Amino acid sequence: MTKKLCGTNYPTSICFIVVNEFCERFSYYGMKAVLTLYFLTYLHWDKDLSTAVYHAFSGLCYFTPILGALIADSWLGKFKTIIYLSIVYVIGHVVKSVGAIPTVGNSNVHITLSMVGLILIAFGTGGIKPCVAAFGGDQFDEEHVSERQKFFSIFYMSINAGSLLSTVITPILRGDVQCFGGDCYALAFGVPAALMIVALVVFIAGSGLYKRNPPQGNILLEVCNCIGFAIKNRWRSTKYDPQRKHWLDWAEEKYSKRLIQEIKMVLRVLVLYIPLPMFWALFDQQGSRWTLQATRMNMAFGESFIIKPDQMQMLNALLILVFVPIFDLIIYPLVGLCRINITPLRKMATGMIFAALAFGAATLVEVNVVKTVVDPAPAEQCLLQALNLASGNVDVKIPDSKLFPEPIQYLQDPPKYERVLLGASSKNLTIQVTFNGTTSECNQTFQQQKAYSLIFYHESTRIKCKLVDDVIKKNEDGNPLLRFLNAEREAINLTVGDVTFPVPAGYAMSVNKTVERGEYSDVSCTPQSEKCSHLNLGLLDFGASYTIILIDESGKTVAHKIEDVKANNVHIAWQIPQYVLITAGEVMFSITGLEFSYSQAPANMKSVLQAGWLLTVAFGNVIVLIVAEGAGLEQWKEFLLFAGLLLGVSVIFSIMAYFYTYVDPDQLDKIYREDSGKEEDDDDNMKKKSNDIHLNKIGKSTRL
Repeated sequence: MTKKLCGTNYPTSICFIVVNEFCERFSYYGMKAVLTLYFLTYLHWDKDLSTAVYHAFSGLCYFTPILGALIADSWLGKFKTIIYLSIVYVIGHVVKSVGAIPTVGNSNVHITLSMVGLILIAFGTGGIKPCVAAFGGDQFDEEHVSERQKFFSIFYMSINAGSLLSTVITPILRGDVQCFGGDCYALAFGVPAALMIVALVVFIAGSGLYKRNPPQGNILLEVCNCIGFAIKNRWRSTKYDPQRKHWLDWAEEKYSKRLIQEIKMVLRVLVLYIPLPMFWALFDQQGSRWTLQATRMNMAFGESFIIKPDQMQMLNALLILVFVPIFDLIIYPLVGLCRINITPLRKMATGMIFAALAFGAATLVEVNVVKTVVDPAPAEQCLLQALNLASGNVDVKIPDSKLFPEPIQYLQDPPKYERVLLGASSKNLTIQVTFNGTTSECNQTFQQQKAYSLIFYHESTRIKCKLVDDVIKKNEDGNPLLRFLNAEREAINLTVGDVTFPVPAGYAMSVNKTVERGEYSDVSCTPQSEKCSHLNLGLLDFGASYTIILIDESGKTVAHKIEDVKANNVHIAWQIPQYVLITAGEVMFSITGLEFSYSQAPANMKSVLQAGWLLTVAFGNVIVLIVAEGAGLEQWKEFLLFAGLLLGVSVIFSIMAYFYTYVDPDQLDKIYREDSGKEEDDDDNMKKKSNDIHLNKIGKSTRL
């Protein structure tokens, strides 16, 4: 007899399953939260490759459930499958953590370990996915349908509770804990590995309480054989048989009518799944494109609190925990009072529309975010800004160009980069500079698609110029970039936060380095002197690139700040509406779809249909892979494309759902139990007629 929680119809065993799912989801989402930035800042991949590998991994995580379902249903059963694949899962996490230790080999070793770890994690998490939810549903007795439905909501909330904590904690471990001279990815991946070990231990601890259904045999192979036999038999037949109204009925010579009816149920649901990947194509971009969008936004809430770009994903999990009870207890009952029939498929179609609206909001945010981004120069052109360090205004003329029509003032912050037409991959230009009525010339070679600062300074009786390369790409983690230009005669070292800048003398430029965003009013100099003791740099803001010019004013070294790339001026709070919309869509789409998949599956095919549901997520990530690598669109156009595609797909899904008839697999069990008890001498035709009447009663036609 199954042990129950005190005073309820809930089995005690589901406590272990829910805790296991919480820890496993903490492990998975915690690792995944920092994965995109890991590719960018640790492996030094570009945004498109990082996005592609992120979604390739996500897709693999949702392709492997079919393997887990096969193992569970035809060989080991759900319990042993969860145990063995969880061990693979743990090994993957450990390998991934080791790959994030800088002292372990070179970059090729890090990439190899990271990829091997991700593949093992994908097989582990994907393999247990279809088993855990179905295993939880198996713990309930047949008559406790409402409790089972509530379990799926509790189960989904445990997923998001684990996701919430992990997406808050792991970015902190990554950014606030320093190890090996930088962000501590080894710790950010190590803690999820530890949580996966806890998940495995907790699940094993409840082994004496579980209700375990034995494997049903290789049901997927039997289904495929049945479908193949039906197609082959129908193809070979030259006669029309009015008794066979469905093409699967042509398998009756070899397979039971019950199996054929079960396959019909599954296929009807799988056909409905065809449009669903587009929802997941949008949903899973929270960890890739939306995180990258956050790195180009202002992440400060007041003076003291700064959110990390990869922490914004916590909003989804937090809002799930808030929205699930609100939708179940308030919104759905209120809609029901309006006499609107809120079927599962209606909820899912509405969820698609909300996700499309979320990407519409993301498009509006992106259009404003890119206003501070400097677009790189196209082929046969370069970008140029001028910095005047002479003691007066200078006039600049570039051959065959109308740039700099006005005099450039002393220490003027250039308003923007100007494009210089080269007409070739590189070109030497003779630049005329007029200062105090005296014209000088300087020759500089410019390369296509690069950005430069042209620095003018006074030496003896003439003006000289120096060309330096600029970094116009915003920092991947959102922090500012900084460099120093020394107009002094002595070399000095400057320490900004915990970053040291060696600055050579004589109008030399230091290298660009990343510093933490913040107010720097007391920067120390080495060697320290009365002339250079403490410098005030002011606020170094998110996403900006600065050139700090050190000059002598009244015997003191003074810092003049030039903003080469503008700071992020769109606050990260503007991402909240898109998270609200996509989470509302998730509540209506994902939770409903999870329960719908279980409720519409025959008893011996539940894990397979669960795996089919998860495969829609895999194909959604494949869609992102194709668009990210192949479309080559600006980001806001890509967001708009996804929104439009999902709106179109929601219409197609609504039409398909209108013609779907809901079924009750338990009623199917009852029918065939009754039929098996009939006397052997029953007339075959009467038996078939009785079956047809019963089967027509399985689920009255419920339309979207």
